[in-house]
Amino acid sequence: MRRNILVASGCAGLMAVVTPALSTAAPSGDDSITPSQQTALDLGFQVAPKEENAASLTAKVNPNPYLANLPSITDANYFAWNKLMHAKAEQRAASKRLATNRREALGSGRTGVSARAVLTPFVHDEEEPTGTAGSNDSHLDAEPITQFGTGAAKMPAVRILGSLAAPPASTPRTVTTTEDQGAIPLATPTGITASGSTVTNSVLGDGPHGPAPAGDGTNDFDFYSVDVAAGLTLTANTEGSATTTDTILVVYAADGTPVAADDDSGTGLLSSLSYKPEVPGTYYVMVGGYALDPLPGDPFDSGSGAGGADTGNYRVSIASAKLDADFYSVRLRPGDTIGSTGTGAAIGLTVRTPSGEQRVGGVGTDASFLYPPTSPLPGGGNTAIAYVAEEAGWYSVQVTGGTGAYDVLVEGYRPGTQGDRGRRQTVLLDFAPGRVNTGTWGGPGQRDVSPFAAFVPQWGIPRAEARRVENRILNLVRRNIQAELSGTNPAVNVDVLNARTNPELIGQENVSRIYIAGTIAETGISTIGIAQYIDPGNFGHQDEAIVLLDVLSAAAGPASSLNTYLNATSDRIGFVSGAVANVTAHEIGHTIGNYHTDNADEIHNMMDSGGANFGQNLYGVGPDNIGGTADDENIEFVTDTYSPAEGFTGLENTENVSSWAYAGR
Repeated sequence: MRRNILVASGCAGLMAVVTPALSTAAPSGDDSITPSQQTALDLGFQVAPKEENAASLTAKVNPNPYLANLPSITDANYFAWNKLMHAKAEQRAASKRLATNRREALGSGRTGVSARAVLTPFVHDEEEPTGTAGSNDSHLDAEPITQFGTGAAKMPAVRILGSLAAPPASTPRTVTTTEDQGAIPLATPTGITASGSTVTNSVLGDGPHGPAPAGDGTNDFDFYSVDVAAGLTLTANTEGSATTTDTILVVYAADGTPVAADDDSGTGLLSSLSYKPEVPGTYYVMVGGYALDPLPGDPFDSGSGAGGADTGNYRVSIASAKLDADFYSVRLRPGDTIGSTGTGAAIGLTVRTPSGEQRVGGVGTDASFLYPPTSPLPGGGNTAIAYVAEEAGWYSVQVTGGTGAYDVLVEGYRPGTQGDRGRRQTVLLDFAPGRVNTGTWGGPGQRDVSPFAAFVPQWGIPRAEARRVENRILNLVRRNIQAELSGTNPAVNVDVLNARTNPELIGQENVSRIYIAGTIAETGISTIGIAQYIDPGNFGHQDEAIVLLDVLSAAAGPASSLNTYLNATSDRIGFVSGAVANVTAHEIGHTIGNYHTDNADEIHNMMDSGGANFGQNLYGVGPDNIGGTADDENIEFVTDTYSPAEGFTGLENTENVSSWAYAGR
């Protein structure tokens, strides 16, 4: 039997031990954000500067926020990373197409690529007549693709060729604006009552709240009112605006609740969104300029902005119309891992469970560059998504976007080690690696790192207790990814071992290695933790991740420091062991296919993103806000919403993803 292992090692006797450059100062980066910034994050905006230069995307300055557990969300440059990941995803897709062509040219002969990595899809032509709508426009009316499946006598890859019908023709009405229109009560009427379209040319920054000296500098927001009838979709975009104007769009309900938003889904810095209300009525489209704090503090007060927003000429097109959406159903088994991409008019893809509940959706989102080289899942195109099935039944794949023809690819695989029967994975935890190749995560290369034991006194624990703390971390990680992973996989098949006592496993096949050692200064990576890949289905079995310890052991104050939650009543060993184990399990979670989940909602999930709310979300601090007391929470892999800033929508069942990653038969 071949074993795939995730290891935590402490081989101090084999490698040089480095004295850490520890500091009592708080790490750089402010983990406090304003209420309006939190609202912006909840809507998917970033609150970090947009650095477009790819050279700025270094691990030291801007590590990839999809992979990293950042001390401060104000360091997460999603804009630049998304551009880079899209480009890299296209390169990866091109390589996969080349492998497919080679395989077809050679027949069943080998191409140098794993057979599982190359599938030839069959074609399914949409049954709904071109240019029409209504036949397959809902989950209940999804068009079945009966040939698709991962079981015997089924075909695990399909190309869906279809088209999205154009909405009813409408001549846009030109709307002119007069300042001040910076709040819901001051909104400019579009004149749309039920359906219709408008176009407006206006300026950000020309009102009483634009930049000084003409304005008070609190930001110029432009609101437009729209009446949306039942069953119609509200769309807005700033295409045609000055290319230097960085616009944002937000849709507010009449009570001031933001219900949809976009930044940069259009061309370059421009914006585009669509929103289908559950309740018909009056909605308000806000056009604003991007800023680190981009939203009004109160949408009923035009002077409630924080300042610093972009200004310039813009053009906004707003419409209310019935849009076509196509649904296709495929039958999945528990654990089936599917990947889907769309080109042409397919801008958005969404997977729904047999009951119709949304699981994963994306509009212009493609993180397939983060898959390991061994992953067969597709990427490239307009959007790429992946999903691990939770139950048996007919799931739907929804296609949305523009108008005209589209080409959607869906591929299905059995997960993880189940696809390589007889293999068992091992996770090694390495508490004293000595030297680490930080280039794995974008760092500068081989670097000496301080062992875990050197940081233990920083938490008020004697260094002589370091082995005890390490053993407790090992046992807690083992619980996190073994005992607590039931999901729909009855047989989680993974070992969690210490590299100190299993040095012979280091570098072996089917062994993942997680380093728990070092600092930002030593590694050149500005993070708390970072994984090598995000691997839905767990097709790579030798991934690496690292958990750094300087932020976690910094002086009390920042939300990211464990010392912030310790006092005389704390069980220090219990709390520190649990928190470090959770951070470690979080990074392991990425290597087996989990994305970040929302760190601002009421659900505390092992995969909650960093940047804020560390105590309750990841460290398990209870209501008393003191770590190591009776009310501490056991953080687990659970179902939660995707992190809004990363572009995916819907619910991510991280327990299910994790349990099937270690399916051994």
